[in-house]
Amino acid sequence: MNAMQLAAYLFLILIGLAMLFQLALAFGAPWGEMTMAGKYPGRLPAAMRFAAIVQCLLLALIGLIVSIRAGLLLQTYNDISQSLIWVVIVFTLISVILNSITPSKKERLLWAPVTLILFICSMIIGLS
Repeated sequence: MNAMQLAAYLFLILIGLAMLFQLALAFGAPWGEMTMAGKYPGRLPAAMRFAAIVQCLLLALIGLIVSIRAGLLLQTYNDISQSLIWVVIVFTLISVILNSITPSKKERLLWAPVTLILFICSMIIGLS
């Protein structure tokens, strides 16, 4: 296994956990203080629960792009994934910044390290 594949597997594990977190929020888990700057402690309101579903779908798309770029599936789309991986890199960099400056201490402690690892992995994949 090469560095790009290892980075992709780590990325996919973490993005999968983030997707499960978003789904749990969408179904009413009382973890609002660990997302969206902690604005909604406890269970998210309906509109934010819908936003969690949208975010889960976005994370799935990002995981798909990483999987294609790393050669794990759908290799016929590798050409387009070479460009789209840079969208993933920018997305993860913005996530690192936002999760590092959030007023929610719990969100910062949980997601800042995760998004930093996602960013590093996406850079390894993008530069490979």
